[in-house]
Amino acid sequence: MRIAATSDNHFDVNKIDENPMVKQQAKFLLENKIDVYLIAGDLFNKFNRTLDYVETLQKLVAPQIKVFFIAGNHDMLNDISYEGLETNINSNYLHNKFYDVPDTNWRIVGNNGWYDYTFADNVDKTNDQFWRWKKSFWIDTGIDQPVSDIERMDNVLKQTKALFKNAKGKNVVFMTHFAVSQSYIHYTNDGRFWNMANGMMGSKRMEKLLDQYQPQVVISGHLHHHFKPLAKSGGIYYNNSVGYHNNRINEWNTDDFFTEWTQRLLVLDLG
Repeated sequence: MRIAATSDNHFDVNKIDENPMVKQQAKFLLENKIDVYLIAGDLFNKFNRTLDYVETLQKLVAPQIKVFFIAGNHDMLNDISYEGLETNINSNYLHNKFYDVPDTNWRIVGNNGWYDYTFADNVDKTNDQFWRWKKSFWIDTGIDQPVSDIERMDNVLKQTKALFKNAKGKNVVFMTHFAVSQSYIHYTNDGRFWNMANGMMGSKRMEKLLDQYQPQVVISGHLHHHFKPLAKSGGIYYNNSVGYHNNRINEWNTDDFFTEWTQRLLVLDLG
């Protein structure tokens, strides 16, 4: 089985016309004999555009390739409610679901994930202070959320633990959007913006859960740094974010989206 994985394509932020690009990506995936294509969130700032893109891609690569995605925080900003994200939106949406790869012992498990401020452990702030900072400065303030970040993360952990327990005896690929290891987090020597923003990167509690259940492959996004594969807790952790390339921020090695996507794409042959 050959899987490919990506995240944080940010088509709209990067001003990429997704209509020709999805055809180019589909051609590449088919030519490289991919069996499963995984998208770990952040395609667009509107969920409906993300859904349209995924459904278009699936039609272009069917029946050879199965496409699965989860929602990143950017996908959640518009056109979707908190409750809607917890529903079985379509067969490509892998949040709180799994896919057993035919004729193998591999199971792909998905959860959107969230955060609980625990990665921001070098600043002395209460949960309420993090919440108020987020509401003032962070893009996620636009996401529909009737619960606290801690409660939302509690639910993520409950869902993910149940999925892992149900996968006993399987080889597991776990896909989530948010950071899954504290080693991914960058700290500075003051308490200003990025040290607070680290609270919105992920969760130490998720890292601990992964340490406990030890999936063989962990795929995440959210952070746009070009991390090397990380050997951890019996598995390999990957982040293959494409990131931003615009007038304000440039995180690419090239000036061409398709080239950047292919260079950042994770391709794994799983026996």
